[in-house]
Amino acid sequence: MNQNLTSSIKNKFRALWRGVDTTRRMTLNILFLAIIGVLIVAAFSGGGPDVPKSTVLVVAPSGSLVEQLGGDPVEKMKQQLTGDGEAETLLKDLVDAISVAKEDERVKVLVLDLDKLGGAGLTKLQDLGAAIDDFKDSGKKVIAAADNYSQSGYYLAAHADEIYIHPMGMVILDGFGRYRTYYKDGIDRLELDWNIFKVGTFKSAVEPYLRNDMSPAAREANVEWMGDLWRAFLTDTSEARGLPFEDLVAYSENIGALIESVGGDTAKAALNAGLIDTIATRDQVRDRLIELVGEDEDSHSYHRVSVEDFLKAEGGDRTGEKAKGDLVGVVVARGMILGGTQPPGKIGGDSTAALIRQARQDDDIKAIVLRVDSGGGSAFASEIIRRECQLAKEQGKPVVISMGSVAASGGYWISMASDEIWAHPTTITGSIGIFGMFPTYQKPLAKYLGMRVDGVGTTSLAGAFRPDRKLDPEVGKIIQSIINKGYDEFITLAAEARGVTPDDIDSIAQGRVWSGEDAHSLGLVDQLGGLDDAIASAAKMADLGDDFSVKYIEKELDFKQKMMADLFATAGSVFGIDHQATAANSVPHREVLRLIEEQFELLDQFNDPNGIYAYSWLEVD
Repeated sequence: MNQNLTSSIKNKFRALWRGVDTTRRMTLNILFLAIIGVLIVAAFSGGGPDVPKSTVLVVAPSGSLVEQLGGDPVEKMKQQLTGDGEAETLLKDLVDAISVAKEDERVKVLVLDLDKLGGAGLTKLQDLGAAIDDFKDSGKKVIAAADNYSQSGYYLAAHADEIYIHPMGMVILDGFGRYRTYYKDGIDRLELDWNIFKVGTFKSAVEPYLRNDMSPAAREANVEWMGDLWRAFLTDTSEARGLPFEDLVAYSENIGALIESVGGDTAKAALNAGLIDTIATRDQVRDRLIELVGEDEDSHSYHRVSVEDFLKAEGGDRTGEKAKGDLVGVVVARGMILGGTQPPGKIGGDSTAALIRQARQDDDIKAIVLRVDSGGGSAFASEIIRRECQLAKEQGKPVVISMGSVAASGGYWISMASDEIWAHPTTITGSIGIFGMFPTYQKPLAKYLGMRVDGVGTTSLAGAFRPDRKLDPEVGKIIQSIINKGYDEFITLAAEARGVTPDDIDSIAQGRVWSGEDAHSLGLVDQLGGLDDAIASAAKMADLGDDFSVKYIEKELDFKQKMMADLFATAGSVFGIDHQATAANSVPHREVLRLIEEQFELLDQFNDPNGIYAYSWLEVD
């Protein structure tokens, strides 16, 4: 009897649980469908976010400032929505929003919220700084506010009318530096044979595998181009802030003594040096903005609109997707150059060439501008892209190169088949050189694991490229011969493009990096200026006058991708989610692990079919 009763209770409990579980799932499904319904209605209703009649446009770049967002667009949207992945902010979004806001009577103030800004090439900061200055010409106020200012953040803040910092904040101007990890001793201890093949006295990309420190040649070249960039940074910041150049230098070089003199008060040190106007808490900054544009009754904060919502509200065809008539086509080549088809943020030999070919075959596009922001990569993929530019030239379409923050090694290679090359004075370019690497690990296999490789082949090349066998010296000679030929081809193509001799190019090549200003004086680039200058020049070459439109040539999303991207983008606005991912945490031990991981990922990406690379490690800290 007790057994039957127990069994009956268990059965009733199971039935009850199944009912609860079914109800739970139905509720969640209904809630999920309701959310999707809201997003679909919001995404396709045609109405954009509301812009208050008196408002602040908040420019809050998050993570790296880039020419092109990297990764699969749908996946990128999802990552931004959930806060995963590495944050990036598209430079064009910020510049476009500021430009439109200048003429919009509803926008009374531009606020620069710079706490989440990560890395940014100097050319990108200069373009954004110019947009801020243009906004100020309207007579409207620009306010910068941050808990702390990084060097990049302060460059932008210097353009503001009022600069606020938190009482516990700090302004860091640490200059430019280039530091890398060198592996020579580690490679020797592991008894790896890291076979290196290169051409170029200054081609320092492979130095970490050959040395324990930076070579004198690399040190000389790096000091020169970084010095050019640092002087430009200080000059721009000095002029924007109205602060003597010497005062900025003194702050950057004596910051320790300045902070010590005020008892460790970093905010006061910046105030005394004239870098900021006011030390204020977040609520005090908020009160100042309420004073300027009024208070939002719901949030009890100032009326505000984000860049994303402002651009949505304004609508328009910012990429020229629907443009008609005579067009200048812009193709963005950002990131490492790799073989095959690559997602945005990387340059694919096939995919980027396909975009150039698309522009070449479009009768409405009368001229092509290739915006290059790359330290290079695969020599083979670089040549595929260069050849596509050459075909456009031969077809009679002007091809103009616009160099961004970096256009070196392979980035310079893809720039050579052009009618004109434009660079910013602070572009990092040149690095005309070639290298290849082939590590083998037969020694540690034998020593630590007792494993050896043996066999036979029908030719001397059979099994020659196994990493568990010592590289045959004769094979090494073959590889070096191929590398030599690659370098000769590089300087020959450059010489033809620049109208000089290969010897002339060789004298300024050898893997050496130059600033855009020096590259211009050496004849490696034709003009100094930004993307807009290059576009105007391309239009002039095509005899378009002033009546032309600009179209960005990008890989088109299919219907499913467009729908998902719209849903993810809308979710942030509908549910009030900050879709800007937080910049990576720079806790010291995590930073070390990140740098090591980046090195292995970089080596893993090398996919040139011939193992020949025109690449430069040109990150500056």
